[in-house]
Amino acid sequence: MPGLFIDVQVDASVARDPAIAAKLAEVCPVNIFAASPAGVRIVESELDECVLCDLCLKVAPGKVRIIKLYDER
Repeated sequence: MPGLFIDVQVDASVARDPAIAAKLAEVCPVNIFAASPAGVRIVESELDECVLCDLCLKVAPGKVRIIKLYDER
């Protein structure tokens, strides 16, 4: 089941890179990313645990997007 509050997207150009996948899995404090030799997978059951720390954005600048699915008013 996808997240209710947060969605995370990883650009296809880095999603298949095992080194970036490993780094994303390493830095995420809530285990949203799972690394494998084939690349990174988003663990959908963990999406709403995102604490908006931006560590994943620093690993792959411009290649990872955190999308807030709620209105910030």
